[in-house]
Amino acid sequence: MNLIIDVGNSSVKLAVFDGGVLIHQQQMRGEEHAGQVKEICDRYPRLERAIVAAVGELDEKMIKVLSVFCFVHMLDHKTKTPFKNSYATPHTLGADRIALAAAAFYHNQNGNTLVIDAGTCVTYDMVNDYGEYLGGSISPGLTMRYRALHEQTSNLPLLEFEEPFDFIGNSTKSSIQSGVINGICHEIDGVIDQYNSRFTDLTVILTGGDAHFLSKRLKNTIFALSNFLLEGLNHLLEYNKP
Repeated sequence: MNLIIDVGNSSVKLAVFDGGVLIHQQQMRGEEHAGQVKEICDRYPRLERAIVAAVGELDEKMIKVLSVFCFVHMLDHKTKTPFKNSYATPHTLGADRIALAAAAFYHNQNGNTLVIDAGTCVTYDMVNDYGEYLGGSISPGLTMRYRALHEQTSNLPLLEFEEPFDFIGNSTKSSIQSGVINGICHEIDGVIDQYNSRFTDLTVILTGGDAHFLSKRLKNTIFALSNFLLEGLNHLLEYNKP
């Protein structure tokens, strides 16, 4: 059994895989990470290995507790990957993007795959049909866009995302909803169009916390896979068996 820990910017996700099958997952907030990790280890005594991917703040106490129960692999740019990493600055590549590239490699071997992770940020990551990770781009996510409008201005309110009634906003609130939602959807569709113009038979994977909300609003054909990053981490852990 493998334990997967994804330390994001806003939460920590835990997942347990048994023979490649996801059998448990949960999301943690707050500061009781070490206690919850111990509960998982007690519940699944056959856990042998764990992988930790951190883009957010790492709880060192959680790692110490985890190390008591199983072998722990800390994902970084030195981790062995099944794909060729052609990123110009591999030491700056986030652990989440490494995991997404691995998931893309295994999900669509010998194919062109664009992975879009819609979370705190929207990341775009490309693995081509030669099994080569090329890179991609990073832009603000939905919540970040709403916060930027509020925090970088004097009078605009802080809103939560909801479906705009029309693309022409007739109030400040509806104008913000239209600008943020339509803006991010047009961005994603436009990026997909760019990749489609360069790569043949492109498979597009949409994942991340906002994937479900956005998937119904995109014109391009995509596959919405909520556990794609977790699956990539599990693949990497298996690939790096000691």
